[in-house]
Amino acid sequence: ELNLECLEGTLRLARAANALGVKKFVGVGTCAEYADTDEPKTINTPLSPKLLYPICKAASYSILDKYFEDKPTEFSWARMFYLYGDREDARRFVPYLRSRLSNREVAELTSGDQIRDYMNVSDAAKILVDIAYGNLIGAINVCSGIPISVRDFALFIAKEYEAEDCLKFGARAPNLLDPPFIVGVPNY
Repeated sequence: ELNLECLEGTLRLARAANALGVKKFVGVGTCAEYADTDEPKTINTPLSPKLLYPICKAASYSILDKYFEDKPTEFSWARMFYLYGDREDARRFVPYLRSRLSNREVAELTSGDQIRDYMNVSDAAKILVDIAYGNLIGAINVCSGIPISVRDFALFIAKEYEAEDCLKFGARAPNLLDPPFIVGVPNY
């Protein structure tokens, strides 16, 4: 229900911004809006989300792109890829690893074969500021463009703690809804 409420709220906010003469409206989307492919995602990759959250994000983008088409308010849509950084929810991948490894506890993981595009949230924030105050309009991939396996990313983090031996790959079953490859092509 919250996803639908957020979709409705986004549309109300966009209409209000336009009515007030706001120069630019920047929405924040997700890489999960894209179709599952084994190719890097460009802004021209078809959208084909599978779950309600990215479906609502893709719907927001599609509606707002058309809505702002003939309005004086410029529209940008920042599709975020795999962000990590300070103050993350403890249930997310990087905080889970850091918590386990800092205590020399085993971190149970999938095989780690999935390929991802990770970016520190601080870098993403700088890009968002550039989008908000710059000339970029339309869909924008906020990503590093660098493919890395979940396994290699976990090993990179484990090296900080000298705890590579605490990573237990294959201890968790793969998530069948988790695409094997999500890497973006930056266009900012």
